Amino acid sequence: MPPPLLEAHDLTATFAGPDGGPPVSVLRGVSMRVEPGEMVSIVGPSGSGKSTLLYCLSGLHAATSGTVRLLGEDLSTLRRGQLAALRRGRVGFVFQSYNLIPSLSARENVALPARLARHRISVEDVDRALAEVGLADRGGHKPSALSGGQQQRVAIARVLAARPQVVFADEPTGALDTASGTQVLDLLRQTAAGDRSVVLVTHDVVSAARADRVVVLRDGVVSRELTRPTADQVFAEISAGQVV
Repeated sequence: MPPPLLEAHDLTATFAGPDGGPPVSVLRGVSMRVEPGEMVSIVGPSGSGKSTLLYCLSGLHAATSGTVRLLGEDLSTLRRGQLAALRRGRVGFVFQSYNLIPSLSARENVALPARLARHRISVEDVDRALAEVGLADRGGHKPSALSGGQQQRVAIARVLAARPQVVFADEPTGALDTASGTQVLDLLRQTAAGDRSVVLVTHDVVSAARADRVVVLRDGVVSRELTRPTADQVFAEISAGQVV
């Protein structure tokens, strides 16, 4: 059996308290793993630590303690340049805010990560990625000429063109209408195959239920893992113990 693409053990994340108050513990001993070909959703009530966990897993934020092995690399041992190279070359990101460069066309935005990583990428590869997300006729348009759903699909095309092994997605459908959100989730679901995996943070139980596994966070710890749950099961787990 191949090794996991991502493995975290006993992660903690502590931040300075507001106004000089006591430190705030956001993650308190989180352990999880992601296998090749898996899509894993991270869910939980507001303030449970979902986004902080995603940032620690992807190397965007250093955990206070614990270990993260991403694509065989212990993130705590990498220098800043090595970590940046790992993220540029083998990891993809999809955020709610799209993170497109306003002055570049859709085609140029899709090609940008590969070029920054000094990987060869052809016009054909870029156009193929745009066609896969239904934007074959929008390659020359800048982000301001695209709808929110189209901009998010350009962000997905950017990931498809770069072909990273692990894709991290933080609330990628949060600002989209239902139809656009479903389309984006379909693309992420298709991306998790073979030796490629997706880690998704979402507040939407229907989106979460598209994953192979759902990791439920509560108060900075993993309270439950669900395998191929229904949306109702995810909702029940998130809602358990909350005051209504």
